Amino acid sequence: MRDYKIAPSILSADFARLGEEVVNVLAAGTDMVHFDVMDNHYVPNLTIGPLVCEALRKHGVKAEIDVHLMVKPVDRLVPDFAKAGASWITFHPEASEHVDRTLQVIRDSGCKSGLVFNPATPLDYLKYVIDKVDLVLLMSVNPGFGGQSFIASAIPKLREARKIIDESGRQIRLEIDGGVKVDNIREIAAAGADTFVAGSAIFSAGKATDPNRYDTVVKALRAELAKVKV
Repeated sequence: MRDYKIAPSILSADFARLGEEVVNVLAAGTDMVHFDVMDNHYVPNLTIGPLVCEALRKHGVKAEIDVHLMVKPVDRLVPDFAKAGASWITFHPEASEHVDRTLQVIRDSGCKSGLVFNPATPLDYLKYVIDKVDLVLLMSVNPGFGGQSFIASAIPKLREARKIIDESGRQIRLEIDGGVKVDNIREIAAAGADTFVAGSAIFSAGKATDPNRYDTVVKALRAELAKVKV
């Protein structure tokens, strides 16, 4: 079995209680924090920046923080997020003038680097920079908003990405983001993903008054992953 990681997207959390929300969802058995950064330029939405990342660290969050930059340009923000406590920084190649340089800037800042591919973006970039990539993130929705439905074409694309990664012989994680739920996570994992971003599936689960609602949905996700035959 692969080393599966569940990364709750805080885009779907209650921002009035963000620190508490993140602590609770990690205590429920998730592995890392997915941190969506949108600039109302590269994508039609505006979210959060390095100060919020830093605030989570000051709140006591020790888990890895997976910063997904949906911004253009990219390079200026990388050192700020690295200083704020990011563990991983991923970006969309279309948003960088020099993809190789941006990957190196991320690594030079002390973070692990990754490329993000939108539903209609081919994986061709990987041919030239796979030696500088620690993570490949495939979008299974169009970036910009949470709560969208899973785009089925992500399944064959996952298989293609898994083949590229395996043939490279490198330790590269394969992450999926968008519409991941209990009823499809097994199929997604079988196609090759090992890291799963889940926002509304986790933070909107059950009743807000139920203190165990995160535990219940995370256990259900884990149970489905345990059924995967690789």
